[in-house]
Amino acid sequence: ALDRLRRARTEARAVREVAGLADRAPAGAPREQEDGVDGDGSLPDDRLRLIFTCCHPALVPEARVALTLRSLAGLSTAEIAHAFLVSESTMAQRLVRAKNKIRNARIPFRVPSADRLPERTAAVLSVLYLLYNEGYGASAGAVPVRRELTAEAVRLTRVLAGLLPDDTEVRGLLALMLLHDARRAARVDAAGELVPLERQDRALWDRDGIAEGLSVLEDALLRRRPGPYQVQAAVAACHATASDAADTDWPQIALLYRELARWSPGPVVELNRAVAVAMSEGPGHGLALVEGLVSAGELTGYFPLYATRADLLRRLGRWDGAVDAYRE
Repeated sequence: ALDRLRRARTEARAVREVAGLADRAPAGAPREQEDGVDGDGSLPDDRLRLIFTCCHPALVPEARVALTLRSLAGLSTAEIAHAFLVSESTMAQRLVRAKNKIRNARIPFRVPSADRLPERTAAVLSVLYLLYNEGYGASAGAVPVRRELTAEAVRLTRVLAGLLPDDTEVRGLLALMLLHDARRAARVDAAGELVPLERQDRALWDRDGIAEGLSVLEDALLRRRPGPYQVQAAVAACHATASDAADTDWPQIALLYRELARWSPGPVVELNRAVAVAMSEGPGHGLALVEGLVSAGELTGYFPLYATRADLLRRLGRWDGAVDAYRE
C-alpha cells in the first residue's frame, strides 16, 4: 500500500512537471505537430500521456529511458546514474537536455491520434524492451543482471498493458519479459557468473511466472494480430515449457526465428535461427547459415558469432577449424 501511494505521488508530480514543460516554451518555438486524443475521453489516463511524452521520438533513446525511469519509476538521478554506470552529473545533464527538448520543441502532453498510435506505441515498447534488456544482460559493470531495471521494465509494461488492453504487441512484450524473468534465479551461479540456458537448474525457475507469461501470450495470440514481440515470446515459451534442454522444440524455434526475420530482419536474428537449425537439423545445416553470416561481414567482432561457429565446427569433428574460430 505504501509503495502504491509513493508511486501515485511520484506520477502526480511527474505529470505536473512534464505537462507544464511545453507551456513554458520560448516565444515562437515551433510545436511538434501531432494530433492527440486527450480531449475526447477515449484514452484519458495521465499515466498514458506521461509514457508517450517521455518516449517521444523527438528525444534520443538514452534520454527516453532516463526520463521514463525518473518520471514513471520515481528513481532518483543518482539511482538512474548508478544503474547505467555513469556519473550523477552526466545523468543530470541527460535529464536536463531531455526536459529542455520537451519544452523547446513544445512536445504535447497527450496520447497520439489513432492513426499514429501504432507507430508511437512501437516507440514506447522499444524503450521498455531496451530498459529490460539493459537489466537482463547488463552491458557494463561487474553485476551481470540488474534487478532494479528488469523489475521496473516489467512494472511499466504491466501499466501499459492495462491502459492499452487490446494491443497484442504490448501483451507480447509483457509475456516475453515474464517468461525471461521467471528464469532469473537460475541465470547466475554462486560466483556471480551467468549460467547458459541449457545448464540452468530448472527447479529454480518460477513456475507461477511462467504460467502467467504463457497465459498473457495465449491471450495475445488468440487475437490473431501477430508481431515481433509475440514471436519472441513464443520462442521463450518453447524454452520455458521444455522439461530439460534435450526436450526443447528446436524445429518450432527455427520456424519462429524465420517468422521473426520477416518482422525484424537482421544478422542477430539469423544467427539465432542458425543455432536453432543446427539443433533441429544438425550442425552442418547450422554451419552453412553461420558461414553466410561470416561472409556477409555484418557481425564482424560479434563474439557470439565466432563462438557459435567454433562450437558447430567442434560438433562436426573439425577440430583445427574450431580452435581457429575460438581464437577469433
